[in-house]
Amino acid sequence: MSLSLIVLFPLIGFLINGLFGAKLPKPVPGVIASLAVLASFVVAAIGFLQVADSGAAINETAYTWMSAGSFRADVAFTLDQLSGLMILVVTGIGFLIHLYSVGYMAQDHNDPESKKYARYFTFLNLFIAFMAILVLADNYLLMFVGWEGVGLCSYFLIGFWLEREDAAEASKKAFIMNRIGDFAFLLGMMLIFLAAGSLKYTEVFAAFKANPELFSTGLVSLTGITLLLFIGACGKSAQVPLYTWLPDAMAGPTPVSALIHAATMVTAGVYMCARSSALFDAAPTTRLIICAVGTITAIVAGLTALAHTDIKKVLAYSTVSQLGFMFMAIGAGAYSAAIFHVFTHAFFKACLFLGAGSVIHALHGEQDMRKMGGLASKMKATNLTFLLSGLALAGAIPFAGFFSKDEIIAQTWHAAGGNSIYLLFAAVGLVTAFITALYTGRQYAQVFGGAARDEHLHEHAHESPAVMTIPLWILAAGAVFAGFLGVPHIPGVPEQLHAMANWLGPVFGEKHGEESANWLLLGLGAIIGWGGWILGRNLGLKGGATSVLPQNSSLSLDRVYNGTIVRAGDLLATASRWFDEKIVDGLVNGVGQMFGQISAALRLTQTSFVRNYALSMALGAAVVIAYFVSRG
Repeated sequence: MSLSLIVLFPLIGFLINGLFGAKLPKPVPGVIASLAVLASFVVAAIGFLQVADSGAAINETAYTWMSAGSFRADVAFTLDQLSGLMILVVTGIGFLIHLYSVGYMAQDHNDPESKKYARYFTFLNLFIAFMAILVLADNYLLMFVGWEGVGLCSYFLIGFWLEREDAAEASKKAFIMNRIGDFAFLLGMMLIFLAAGSLKYTEVFAAFKANPELFSTGLVSLTGITLLLFIGACGKSAQVPLYTWLPDAMAGPTPVSALIHAATMVTAGVYMCARSSALFDAAPTTRLIICAVGTITAIVAGLTALAHTDIKKVLAYSTVSQLGFMFMAIGAGAYSAAIFHVFTHAFFKACLFLGAGSVIHALHGEQDMRKMGGLASKMKATNLTFLLSGLALAGAIPFAGFFSKDEIIAQTWHAAGGNSIYLLFAAVGLVTAFITALYTGRQYAQVFGGAARDEHLHEHAHESPAVMTIPLWILAAGAVFAGFLGVPHIPGVPEQLHAMANWLGPVFGEKHGEESANWLLLGLGAIIGWGGWILGRNLGLKGGATSVLPQNSSLSLDRVYNGTIVRAGDLLATASRWFDEKIVDGLVNGVGQMFGQISAALRLTQTSFVRNYALSMALGAAVVIAYFVSRG
């Protein structure tokens, strides 16, 4: 088995559709792209089973990319417990989103010749290929290639409907804001190389373990390195203050939203931090900052979701909030809990986004929840799968989100043994969990509950085709059962039910015991999940056409950015333009004019008359003779 095939299959799909897809009828490009990702999933699953059987990582070097002096970078891949789990999520959820897209994108009546249809699947396959590179890379430099690649593909896919101004602006915003984080990540890599002399994970971590002082000399600082890596993660995984691009990314096709939010791009930052756990473990200041940023992001985005009535925007801010929970876990040193939430979140958030796409498809593009309602009887499959996934997001027991989110809060609470401020973070996490359940219950009620609020829309509503509902059922099953892979460490629970912690333990060196279980927190989590969802549902049914908070209460950083950073940038650009034109260009042009005038004056001496040149020579000789006579 070759790990390169996991990357190669979607690349082949990308090339076929990119070169010939526009000439193929619907749904052929979608089928080709879907089969390519399915093939990658099969190879990934075989590799996963090999790792499970042997307990050893699979390593493969495709070729030496570059070599200069002591520096060497290989195109090399590794499949261990962490990358094995992540690549299953990327290719498995990615395949379901591709399959769903076959039906969803076929409804684009503005694309009769299927040119856009082929272009869509071309970039979707490329997205999966770059994400596979990011996850499977065995060194930071190759990871960065995948990191930049998914950023590029997000630009193409968010701006897929390039004739729409909001899509074009959103794609540029995502690309530019990600560059901020990417620059920090690049600086962090440079410092790692200065310290360890390598960018290969195993060599970097071995060098740090053998001689930690290497990471605390000169320009190199472990705190600085980990902070730079975290800033990189903030851009890709949409943390405060670099999160505003993610809600705007809703301008792209809904399956793209599901792919970016659930299975690929936004989890890249969490994965990178988890992969670098050996460094973050030794940087308590950085982890405290990470936990604080994650906590702030979680509650700010949760409150903002309460203020929205756009079905996709609510889910977008929900994603930002859930990413905040994942970084809370990273900050608490609970890397397994963070990856566990990545795993469960992929199922229920992908299902919710695709369910939202099914609703939008049925209502001919309508996204305002205030115009919906009463769809439960019209869209039975979408209704039930949206309900199950919504309960998972709300953290209602026994759905998947309850187990992973509760584990994060419990581990953050447990981290207070080293610093009591983590108790505050855990308390805010509980409040945020309640807010999550509240807006999730409200959203379900407004979309599917009660009576229809727009009879015209309701009359024409219909269930989506099987190619779209089958992925919903599979994802909903994950939203129901995936949490049982990480049952809390409670006395009497068989060890096999702690499968996620046991699986990831060898990568992170974590040892979980009964002390991680807290009956009080478990009870609070159960009450908060169901209580918040029921309260939100009742609010949605009673005040159906309104949001929980006024629309103008949205906690938007865009207004702050526009009034400060953007305005300062405009002033700086104006000042730079003046300096460039008046000072730099003025100096260059002035020097040019001076030499031009000197040249013009010297040109007057060039008369082409021999007698003039003879006179000049005689005068010159007279001056030289007079000089020597005066000195003698």
